[in-house]
Amino acid sequence: MPPPHVQPFAYDKVPGPKGVGDLPRYLKELLGGFVVRFAYVVKLVWQTGHWILFLLSFIALFRGVAPVVGALLSQGILNHLQEVIRLGGLPAESFWTSPVFSLLVLLFVYRILTQIVTDLSRALNRIAGEKVARQVKQQIMEKSRELDVASFDNAAFYEKMENASREAGSRPLMIISETFTAISVGIELMGYLTILFAAPGLGWATIVIIAVSIPSAVINFVYRRKTFRYMRHHSKERRQMDYYSSLLVSKDLIKEVRMFDLADTFIGRFAEVFQIYYRGLRRLILHESGWHVAIGILSGVTNLVYYVLIALQVFTGQIMIGDYTLYTGAIASVTTCINSLISTSGTIYEGTLFIDNLITFMEEPRTIFPTVSPALQVAERTGHQLEFRHVSFRYPGTERDVLHDISFTLHPGETLALVGLNGAGKTTLIKLLTRLYDPSDGVILLDGRDIREYDLGSLYSAFGIIFQDFGKYAVNVEENIRFGDVHRPASFEEVRQAARQSAADDYISALPGGYDTPLTRMFEKDGIELSIGQWQKLAVARAFYADAEILILDEPTASLDAIAEQEIFNQFDRLRSERTTIFVSHRLSSATIADQILVLEHGRLIEQGSHAALMAAGGRYHELFATQASRYLAQEKL
Repeated sequence: MPPPHVQPFAYDKVPGPKGVGDLPRYLKELLGGFVVRFAYVVKLVWQTGHWILFLLSFIALFRGVAPVVGALLSQGILNHLQEVIRLGGLPAESFWTSPVFSLLVLLFVYRILTQIVTDLSRALNRIAGEKVARQVKQQIMEKSRELDVASFDNAAFYEKMENASREAGSRPLMIISETFTAISVGIELMGYLTILFAAPGLGWATIVIIAVSIPSAVINFVYRRKTFRYMRHHSKERRQMDYYSSLLVSKDLIKEVRMFDLADTFIGRFAEVFQIYYRGLRRLILHESGWHVAIGILSGVTNLVYYVLIALQVFTGQIMIGDYTLYTGAIASVTTCINSLISTSGTIYEGTLFIDNLITFMEEPRTIFPTVSPALQVAERTGHQLEFRHVSFRYPGTERDVLHDISFTLHPGETLALVGLNGAGKTTLIKLLTRLYDPSDGVILLDGRDIREYDLGSLYSAFGIIFQDFGKYAVNVEENIRFGDVHRPASFEEVRQAARQSAADDYISALPGGYDTPLTRMFEKDGIELSIGQWQKLAVARAFYADAEILILDEPTASLDAIAEQEIFNQFDRLRSERTTIFVSHRLSSATIADQILVLEHGRLIEQGSHAALMAAGGRYHELFATQASRYLAQEKL
């Protein structure tokens, strides 16, 4: 994670130069952003393993020197052979003591070493690639753990997360590897330039070759930046393509896709979005390729001129065959090295632009943290009082209050029921209470202290909660229940007791592996797919296993039949003794056990009191309760 003072480089916020005088500032800002991003990548790889950088340094040095050494060895062999031919040949026995034999041995030692280093480099990149990808993904996971839940409600945040997850796993090592490739190519280039400057009449050739390559460098950098900007600005289309393609391979959606014959619709939409995305990218690729073809022709003609001049020197006896091989090879290698440096530099530059995605994600601000130091710890094994004082809340980036001016007090050991139609704000109120969000206005108190003053770990451990969208984890049954409190020493008896309390033990015991049965077929071919009602009982067991001092159940029986629902609420009635408890239920018959009922409508608290008081008042609660009761009576008559 970058230090706090390092801000991610806003690639698209740097305005282009307004004139020649403005060019230095523009280049300075671009270079500055590159340096920040490159330093971040080096630090990331260094944290993964120092040995990666050391081995890459050795390989870069070897690869830079080796081609020049090989060219010089070949020159020596050919020149000595030409001399032997000029002398009319030598006795065979003298071959073993001649320079030709020694140079041949050295040449093949060089080739064997080159092959070994190539294999080592390939293995290093595969191993290091896995380790760096793991390091980056772990950092993303660690960052996600501490991010505000509000961040996940933001589409822009999802773009950052998608970009970071997609690119960051492979880009860091690629950048470092390409950097060392550039270093080795630079060493190789200096060696060949030294050879050409020492050659008769060829020193000036290097200047021309470099000059011809400059336009290619400019085009390469320009189009790397254009490609990055295009891909960044079309992140929405990429996410849409991923979404439409995932719909046809999702085990949760495949039944509905088949039954409603939606496959062609989603395939068609994928194709439409792809065409929009592909058209602009193809145009960029073709434009860049056109420029490179033109420059390639110019470079080829230039090299042809030099090849002819060198061949003419051999023809007139000024140099030997080995020299011809060395000099023409040097010219070809200089051209190749320069092109490689241009391409590699462009790849590194483009890669660091994508790393900006990771830096931006890692710099996502966090607002949910204790407001005092040291943070308070929630008192254990004692009753807890909860109080909302004029609490309002609106989601980030919106203007409408989801909750407006909510005030109530829940005393230790009391049970609170939240009642209201869908969208009334019941689940949002629970998210505020558990500090997954902070109120836009007002304050929430726990035992008389602002909830924001408590240590988050201590605060979260005080709540045993089951949400409407509870987790269905692809692990075995026992682990699914134990996830209610992973910090407690494992105890199978406590897990089974929680399952009995949620009425889940009977069906779990009937499963092929009992509590060891893997759930879902995501990873195990013998995994079991539970019904939604069975999953809900398991989720309730998870909340009971937590043995928390404040128990919160958000629609805990929505997918259960009436008998199972009554069974859980009977158990819940026993468990809530000496606990502060809150539950949300659309079935108002369950609200009769509550000490206090809050009736929410359009984010406002419109009624509160006991069941008897609210029924006597004849207001909204009475209307909702009577409506449900009449429906149940009508069903019984049928």
